[in-house]
Amino acid sequence: MKTAINDIKVCILSSVHNALDTRIFYKEAKTLAGAGYNVTLIAQYEKVEYVDGIKIIPLKKHKSRFQRITVGIYTLFVLAIKEGADIYHLHDPELVFTGLALKLMGKKVVYDIHELVYFQIEDKYWLKNKVVKFLCKKTYLVLEKVSFKFFDKLILAEDGYEDYYKQVRNWRRYNIVRNVPIISFIDSVNPAVGYARQKPIIIYAGVLSELRGTKDLIKSMEFIKGNAELWLLGRWEAESFKKKCESLEGWEHTKYLGVVSLHNVYRYMKGASIGVATLYPVKNYLTSLPVKTFEYMTCKLPMVISNFPYWEEIFKKCALFVNPEDPEDIADKLNYLLGNRHLMKELGENGRRLIENKYSWEMEITKLLKLYKEIEI
Repeated sequence: MKTAINDIKVCILSSVHNALDTRIFYKEAKTLAGAGYNVTLIAQYEKVEYVDGIKIIPLKKHKSRFQRITVGIYTLFVLAIKEGADIYHLHDPELVFTGLALKLMGKKVVYDIHELVYFQIEDKYWLKNKVVKFLCKKTYLVLEKVSFKFFDKLILAEDGYEDYYKQVRNWRRYNIVRNVPIISFIDSVNPAVGYARQKPIIIYAGVLSELRGTKDLIKSMEFIKGNAELWLLGRWEAESFKKKCESLEGWEHTKYLGVVSLHNVYRYMKGASIGVATLYPVKNYLTSLPVKTFEYMTCKLPMVISNFPYWEEIFKKCALFVNPEDPEDIADKLNYLLGNRHLMKELGENGRRLIENKYSWEMEITKLLKLYKEIEI
């Protein structure tokens, strides 16, 4: 006989993300709590607190990666065991051993795959030694092969990951629960009013890094010649990279708005004119679908994004495509859009229709709840 949903305790774990991460908290935790599950979340946060019926247990943010994957993960494991949950939902590759330990204790484990980690390792700027990088990739492949077969459910956050797991890993045992926007949440937010819009606004929201095209995007503003302003939201990958960007000529036409709440991210998006996502063509990005693109589309923003074949197929009616490593090409497409208001409106409306018809969290809710109901407690 199955246990009633309101008697099932779910503990969501992340050693990397903030507790109020969009996918972890606003989408999955709130969906599960809304369905009647008793949900606890252990992640980086300031204090023990109940938010929207979800108990948040804080995990200290460590200064170094080594501290995070040693002291941090040990602390997280101890806190997780104290919760005595029925199902543990993991969100980070570094928690794979934690998941195996929980399985040995008879717990149910769900592992949520946000990235193609094998390819992501190749792009880690802090892994400079090629031999170390090669060994990390091979170690991860072995770990993935051995550990994943023991987990009760595997979740892929994007459709584009499916080819890797089918063709490279030859696996079929997974569920796709896409990381797409919550339409009702975005629609409830009003545009930002604190900034005088004397000129069009180009917006990027996300991690600010070399591989995500931040530097070339700022350089492109040199060729916009003051006809628009670039707004950047998110954390810098490194302080040294931030200083490089601040020294660029295009920084004069750039406004950095910092790390802001999800509510404010959408306020700024709704106050903008064009959304951009000019990620570099590295393997981990070529078949990924950044959630920011879907958020722009929900806000009816036309987009200028990287010319990856996969993106060109998905977003062909919603965006213009550029070489992300060519600031002049980026500027040319931005200038073309800025001079064609009819096209901007058409691309924005096409994007919103695509969200409503295919890419909303409202459509993913049933997938997540079905997956959880299939776990025998």
